Amino acid sequence: MQESSDLSKLAAAGLPAQGYLWVACARREFEVLQGQIQSVLQSLCGLQLVDLHISDLLNNQLPSHYDYTSQYDVLVFRRLAAGNSPTDLDNPGLPLPTTARRGGPTILRRIDTSPVGFAIFDHFLLTVHPTDCAVRDAYATKLLQAAHTDSRPAGARLPTSPADMMLRIVNQMVDGFLELRRELTHQLDHWQSELLNPRTRFNNWGALLDTRLSLHHLDEICEDQRASLQDWIEALKTWPDADTPTAQRERDLLQVRSRDVLEHIERVVHHVRRLEQSAETAVQMHFSVQGSRTNDIMRTLTVLTAIFLPLNLITGFFGMNFDALPLIHQQTGLLWAMGTMVMIALTLVIFFWRKRYLARSPR
Repeated sequence: MQESSDLSKLAAAGLPAQGYLWVACARREFEVLQGQIQSVLQSLCGLQLVDLHISDLLNNQLPSHYDYTSQYDVLVFRRLAAGNSPTDLDNPGLPLPTTARRGGPTILRRIDTSPVGFAIFDHFLLTVHPTDCAVRDAYATKLLQAAHTDSRPAGARLPTSPADMMLRIVNQMVDGFLELRRELTHQLDHWQSELLNPRTRFNNWGALLDTRLSLHHLDEICEDQRASLQDWIEALKTWPDADTPTAQRERDLLQVRSRDVLEHIERVVHHVRRLEQSAETAVQMHFSVQGSRTNDIMRTLTVLTAIFLPLNLITGFFGMNFDALPLIHQQTGLLWAMGTMVMIALTLVIFFWRKRYLARSPR
């Protein structure tokens, strides 16, 4: 296994007798060097990418999808990874300095959903990545290390075909989201605690709304990922039967790996939907708690009003401008009036307490 950055050497060397070639480049780099890459494809494979597929590989907003021709397959797969760095057209492969950031929580700003393109030939794999793609660099390093039998882990196998390698890269991109899952879950759990704490005044509604919108966007991306991989699996079933038992075994392993990647995508879909539902539930529970608290306050105020209403009636009765009112000419009249008012108030308090109108609702 060898690594080279010179496309002309690849065209001159030709396809290997055993194995395949992998050409990985950044999206802007592919845009600048597409003429050379097309010449290499023509020299090695006897064909070139059609214009529509080149547009798909260059489109930074294209959703995940699968397409094919009689000579090659094209898979565009949007990743869920940390990092978001556009590139400079004049200096392909170099990132532009970032001056603006998206709104919302930090963890969601770190999730980059840029598409990664794959053009899969029989003995040639072309991948188009975002700049500074950690998946590409990590997998290239992993392949170079695995090429040496001394450093290869027990049971590790090198990709046997471009399709096998494509699936492994896709699987690594899908599993990359699982590294961000714990931090995103922790952020939502923190917001849930604030929303449900009656002593905390939650005022981070803008970030929470951005989180809900971002999770909904991630759900749509995961659905496109699953649909594109399902199309790939269905197309894989239509491939002609292998000529040898070894080739048939490789075909079976390819189908097994495809189903395994699809299962990983479904796990991510399930987790994203659970996070989205958790955020929605937290908001609903917050308003439910606030409504219950408001009801407790209104009930307490109503009970206090009911207690003081007969007292106001008594004071209003004795405050009328008449001379023949009872008890007003007696020395004990004030004591009788005050005692009656206290007895009425205590009786109403005990009555409302036994009816649980003054009890606090459990939290």
